[in-house]
Amino acid sequence: MPPPRRDLASLERALTQWIEGKLPDLPRAAVTNLRGPTETGYSSDTLLFDVTAPGRQRSRTFVAKLQPQGFTVFPRYDLEQQYRLLAWLHSFTEVPVPKVLWLETRPEFLGSVFYVMEFVEGRVPPDNPPYHSTGWLVELGAEERRQLWNSGIAAMAAVHRACWSDLLGSVFPELSAHATYLDLQLEDYRHFIDWGLERSRYPLLARAEAWLQAHKPPEDQIALCWGDARFGNQLFHQGQCVALLDWEMARLGDPVQDVAWWWTIDRCFSEGLGIPRLEGLPGRAETIELWEATSGFSARNFEYYEMLALYKFTAIMARVVRQLCHYELFPQDTTMDRDNLASVVLAHDLQLKGG
Repeated sequence: MPPPRRDLASLERALTQWIEGKLPDLPRAAVTNLRGPTETGYSSDTLLFDVTAPGRQRSRTFVAKLQPQGFTVFPRYDLEQQYRLLAWLHSFTEVPVPKVLWLETRPEFLGSVFYVMEFVEGRVPPDNPPYHSTGWLVELGAEERRQLWNSGIAAMAAVHRACWSDLLGSVFPELSAHATYLDLQLEDYRHFIDWGLERSRYPLLARAEAWLQAHKPPEDQIALCWGDARFGNQLFHQGQCVALLDWEMARLGDPVQDVAWWWTIDRCFSEGLGIPRLEGLPGRAETIELWEATSGFSARNFEYYEMLALYKFTAIMARVVRQLCHYELFPQDTTMDRDNLASVVLAHDLQLKGG
């Protein structure tokens, strides 16, 4: 996302001061080559940097995740929670995540809270432009793309097999007696819309909200959910998924919501843009079947969580467009906050369901 412009030279100096003494194998280390990721969209809150030391020919690369500033997409970002979750996943599960190294809660160094993790070598399916239309995935064969997709689904399923009860209290709060995790999520997004959007401008979201309230399924399976579970949030190396990225939407709930989100985002970046899906990528039924086989959970409530994913993504896209308008990257009178790759698919599905 595009926060206020950052002075990279000043950040390099601040990081050099901050990292002093943290790397015994690199005495008198200096931070160089501070940069953002190249294969995702507005990711200015993630920075890559190299650390070098006098007399050393090789450098080490790290990744810093910063608390978003300015006109943000979400009302709340808990980087301390993300740090604790990633540390737990790396230490106690088979989920492929980068190793987190340091959490800095003092804002004086970089202007915000941040944490630093190890760099993982790999490539990400790009968002902008979408991987269905151009980029390194297009250059692969159909079977190679299928292998990547299946590896990604298997890595996501590892999240759902994790012993989530260990996270209660330390990462996620326990439920009160009168709530479910689904109720909490619906309430979170009602609050998100009230906080970040002019509700009257988005009747489609109101229709979806009514449908979701009227068709809530029983919450009879619970797991840790990645949240922003999508192909474009995975790092691949030598044909395998080597890291799951972006954990700010992690929560507890029915794990089918992750595979529903995965499928929905892929669908919006293809059908929602009028772009054919890449040959070799498994379809809806095959994706669901693979996830059930690798996670051990049932996808019986997939259709409900598919609608929930469309509702959430439509609301998020509306806020993203308002953010782009705020930073004068889009014209103020744009209608893309209401008419975009997510809303067109949501409108289609609501019509089919009579919502």
